[in-house]
Amino acid sequence: MGETLKKDPAIERWVEMRHDLYRNFRWTSKSTRQVAMWGVAFPVALYYLAYATEGKWQLRGKTRGESITEK
Repeated sequence: MGETLKKDPAIERWVEMRHDLYRNFRWTSKSTRQVAMWGVAFPVALYYLAYATEGKWQLRGKTRGESITEK
Protein backbone atom coordinates (compact mmCIF):
# COMPACT_ATOMS: atom_id res chain seq x y z
CA MET A 1 0.00 0.00 0.00
CA GLY A 2 2.54 2.64 1.04
CA GLU A 3 6.13 2.79 -0.04
CA THR A 4 9.06 3.69 2.16
CA LEU A 5 10.13 7.31 2.35
CA LYS A 6 12.82 8.24 -0.14
CA LYS A 7 15.03 10.91 1.40
CA ASP A 8 16.52 13.56 -0.84
CA PRO A 9 20.16 14.17 0.16
CA ALA A 10 19.98 17.85 -0.84
CA ILE A 11 16.98 18.44 1.42
CA GLU A 12 18.67 16.59 4.26
CA ARG A 13 21.80 18.78 3.92
CA TRP A 14 19.62 21.91 3.89
CA VAL A 15 17.75 20.80 7.03
CA GLU A 16 21.04 20.09 8.79
CA MET A 17 22.41 23.49 7.75
CA ARG A 18 19.28 25.25 9.06
CA HIS A 19 19.48 23.28 12.30
CA ASP A 20 23.09 24.41 12.94
CA LEU A 21 22.68 27.97 11.67
CA TYR A 22 23.75 29.57 14.95
CA ARG A 23 27.06 27.68 14.81
CA ASN A 24 27.86 28.81 11.27
CA PHE A 25 26.77 32.45 11.61
CA ARG A 26 29.32 35.10 10.68
CA TRP A 27 29.01 38.85 11.06
CA THR A 28 29.36 40.33 7.60
CA SER A 29 28.54 43.78 6.34
CA LYS A 30 25.26 42.46 4.92
CA SER A 31 24.17 40.79 8.16
CA THR A 32 25.17 43.89 10.14
CA ARG A 33 23.06 46.11 7.88
CA GLN A 34 20.08 43.76 8.17
CA VAL A 35 20.31 43.65 11.96
CA ALA A 36 20.54 47.45 12.07
CA MET A 37 17.60 47.82 9.71
CA TRP A 38 15.19 45.29 11.20
CA GLY A 39 16.39 45.47 14.81
CA VAL A 40 16.81 49.22 15.22
CA ALA A 41 15.59 51.39 12.33
CA PHE A 42 12.29 49.58 11.69
CA PRO A 43 11.10 49.63 15.33
CA VAL A 44 12.13 53.28 15.71
CA ALA A 45 10.25 54.21 12.52
CA LEU A 46 7.20 52.24 13.65
CA TYR A 47 7.27 53.97 17.05
CA TYR A 48 7.58 57.39 15.40
CA LEU A 49 4.66 56.62 13.07
CA ALA A 50 2.49 55.50 15.99
CA TYR A 51 3.45 58.54 18.08
CA ALA A 52 2.95 61.02 15.23
CA THR A 53 -0.52 59.73 14.33
CA GLU A 54 -1.85 59.23 17.87
CA GLY A 55 -5.38 60.62 18.07
CA LYS A 56 -5.52 61.98 14.52
CA TRP A 57 -8.18 59.59 13.26
CA GLN A 58 -11.46 58.54 14.78
CA LEU A 59 -11.79 54.85 13.99
CA ARG A 60 -15.02 54.12 15.81
CA GLY A 61 -18.08 53.05 13.87
CA LYS A 62 -20.71 55.58 12.94
CA THR A 63 -24.24 55.23 14.24
CA ARG A 64 -27.51 56.07 12.56
CA GLY A 65 -27.94 59.78 12.09
CA GLU A 66 -24.24 60.66 12.21
CA SER A 67 -22.49 62.13 9.21
CA ILE A 68 -19.85 59.91 7.63
CA THR A 69 -17.57 62.91 7.16
CA GLU A 70 -15.58 64.46 9.98
CA LYS A 71 -16.23 68.16 10.61
